[in-house]
Amino acid sequence: MVVDIDEKSLKHGLLGLVVALVEIIRDALKLQAIRRVEGGSLTEEKIERLGQALMDLDLAIEEIKKEQGISESVKSVKDGLDDIVDDVLDRMVNPERWQEEELKKFN
Repeated sequence: MVVDIDEKSLKHGLLGLVVALVEIIRDALKLQAIRRVEGGSLTEEKIERLGQALMDLDLAIEEIKKEQGISESVKSVKDGLDDIVDDVLDRMVNPERWQEEELKKFN
């Protein structure tokens, strides 16, 4: 059996995944930056440099998505990851319901 792989789709999918992961890391960095600013552990100069670095990162990510035509691919990956995270969190918060649903599958 021969598997026909569209190289362009594969590259867009992989690049979309990488950019989605970079966006997730960027979001985590933003949250950490906000905590540090609110905690008062940064000087005004460091706050300015941090803000500029995050804005530059935002611009670079958007430029890559536009140039490569992967905005929808990135959104799709992030939406899928959000669904997975929501499911995992729900299982952690409501283990009894998930156990009941698993038992129903076997009955």
